[in-house]
Amino acid sequence: MEENGRPPGASQDGDRRIGRRALIVGGVVTAAGTAVLARDELSRLWWRVPGVETPREDGEVDFRGARWVAASDANWRRADRPDDYDIDMVIVHVTQGSFEGAVRAFQDPGHQAAAHYIVGQDGRITQMIRELDVAYHAGNRDYNERSVGIEHEGFVDRPQDFTDAMYKASAELTAGICARYDIPLDRKHIIGHVEVPGTDHTDPGPHWDWDRYMKLVKRAATALPTGLPSPSPSGSGDPSV
Repeated sequence: MEENGRPPGASQDGDRRIGRRALIVGGVVTAAGTAVLARDELSRLWWRVPGVETPREDGEVDFRGARWVAASDANWRRADRPDDYDIDMVIVHVTQGSFEGAVRAFQDPGHQAAAHYIVGQDGRITQMIRELDVAYHAGNRDYNERSVGIEHEGFVDRPQDFTDAMYKASAELTAGICARYDIPLDRKHIIGHVEVPGTDHTDPGPHWDWDRYMKLVKRAATALPTGLPSPSPSGSGDPSV
């Protein structure tokens, strides 16, 4: 779990700063013809114009088997992915605590971090942030913008925490995400938090069975119907699960 979204002594990973689409529209946009903003940056600000919003519905999920519990809006940034940021990666985390504890942490605005999903040892899945949006989970702004983060209930030094039900549910979730965004099913695109540049985290740790997990992801992918559409803004999700 991303405890505070930054290494000790450093500023937050940059997600809380003004980003490509986090500029105030109004007086600022009238001056945006300067070198401060490139033309393609301005094109990403459309939903910031008064009266224009990406249509969404409260409580909708991107993975049909998930239960929705909203993370604090202090722990993620509104976006319109993959239109503004390509999604080309899934990042695997371990909560270093209980399922319920992770949910509470992600609901806490002071936590300053959250992942899109949490997978329990019993196979239950809770979604807390839409895949459309940028979650503060990787401790690296670029990786946050281009990834979906999945937390797994347990501790990195307890191999017994990584249950059959957890592996299966997580693999199905990852396979669906990869199908939606055409992400290759390999270890360059499905990675652990420890592999994110600049992070001081070690999860999912030495007991996470990557060979087993990748086989399960690929097996789950073969069960998906071909031509899965990207999730709609209203969150219709993956129809196969």
